[in-house]
Amino acid sequence: MDRKLTIAIDGFSSCGKSTMAKNLARSLGYVYVDTGAMYRAVTLYALRHGLIANDGQIDVNGLQQAMDDIKITFKFNPETGRPDTYLNGEIVEKEIRSLEVSSHVSPVATLAFVREQMVAQQQAMGKDGGIVMDGRDIGTVVLPNADLKIFVTARAEVRAQRRYDELQAKGMPADYDEILRNVTERDYIDSHREVAPLRKADDAIELDNSEMTIEGQQQWLLDVVEKKLKETEKALKKKVEKKSKAKK
Repeated sequence: MDRKLTIAIDGFSSCGKSTMAKNLARSLGYVYVDTGAMYRAVTLYALRHGLIANDGQIDVNGLQQAMDDIKITFKFNPETGRPDTYLNGEIVEKEIRSLEVSSHVSPVATLAFVREQMVAQQQAMGKDGGIVMDGRDIGTVVLPNADLKIFVTARAEVRAQRRYDELQAKGMPADYDEILRNVTERDYIDSHREVAPLRKADDAIELDNSEMTIEGQQQWLLDVVEKKLKETEKALKKKVEKKSKAKK
């Protein structure tokens, strides 16, 4: 009677959603899909192929024509215990986390044809359960019938500091004030875009992790998942009992 859940984790940028989702998937033995990485990979492709000008303007027609040439896959990395993102067969896990990509990903992600193609791939990945998926619109658009939905938030200053520390640790250039501006701008763009804006699903559980450690977040998540699994198992038992009585 064991049933694997479909888990959707949404929230603002730099909330640590990906780390939370990766760790949770590994703990449960589920498949992890980083939807944000998919949009970042499209953005990286666009930057590399001159489809985003210096002023930030996107060559929309050029990008739309190139979409069929953009193949994004994930491969498990045994050294890190987590999946890496590949763009057309090339590992781009480090490149897609750069500030340049971060500065352009939100406008790219608002394009309807980009979202349509990415969402179709994501829905195909999540149809059979046993999956943890994080992003901006997973619980509202991609997997509206997910068994468990989490919405993550934290103060902008906290998120900017986390992003700064992450880049510093990777030996990449980082400016706190610039990162804070980027975080604030992305919050506005993500929340006000016409296509699938960032919002908390009505049935999502909110987590403000401003003052939480990674370990604390993980324990909170595992407790929530355990509760949901028990509720699901109980509901399935009732359903089986009801069918059994009906046959008699």
